[in-house]
Amino acid sequence: MQLEAGVRTLHDIKGLLMKAKEFHGHICPFLAIGVRMSVLAMEKLGIGKDEMASVGEDVLAIVECNNCLTDGVQVATGCTFGNNSLIYLDLGKNAFTLVRRRDWRGVRVYVDAEKVRKHFSKEALELFEKVIVRREGGEEEARKLTEIWEETGWKMLEIPEDEFKVEFVQVEPIERAPIFENAKCASCGELAMFTRVKDNLCLKCAGSYYAVVGRGIVKFENGMKEVV
Repeated sequence: MQLEAGVRTLHDIKGLLMKAKEFHGHICPFLAIGVRMSVLAMEKLGIGKDEMASVGEDVLAIVECNNCLTDGVQVATGCTFGNNSLIYLDLGKNAFTLVRRRDWRGVRVYVDAEKVRKHFSKEALELFEKVIVRREGGEEEARKLTEIWEETGWKMLEIPEDEFKVEFVQVEPIERAPIFENAKCASCGELAMFTRVKDNLCLKCAGSYYAVVGRGIVKFENGMKEVV
């Protein structure tokens, strides 16, 4: 992997993946790709390690998926849901954009999942299909997949830049996170952000709200019954 001088070494990036492992629970290919994509975006925007270490809302990460890749982005960039610097677009694409608020100039990085598969062994793909996709297989097969997936993940850090689609973009301004007052729900008595209280009821008691689940953003009604 070729890096710009004085930006990050492969040792630095491996360190980020180890932190991502702690956060995510294990190393897998798309966790590593999320780290790799983040470093690419930071280099293109000229954002140094020290700047990202103190990230607030001045730098935003806009992710287009809610899979393992997103955890790699959160750890590598420091942009998270909790610090209001991570925005989720429910597009189902392995892509994210890193943007500065000061001029709304950003870098979007996309990776083609089908092309990435060429770096996976046949055994890895077969185990993934059985253990993860079909939810079959025993403990030994799950352990073997974890082992192979971690080995593959380390290799993902060295994918050449030309295997990614990298483009500079201009992002429409996005408001900073506002601070709202709370209101008490007339049913459960709990406080909720007043924008999430309707007719004196929190959305849970009102019985209709949205949530991010595996398939993306979905609507729930009447006690977590998914609306399809």
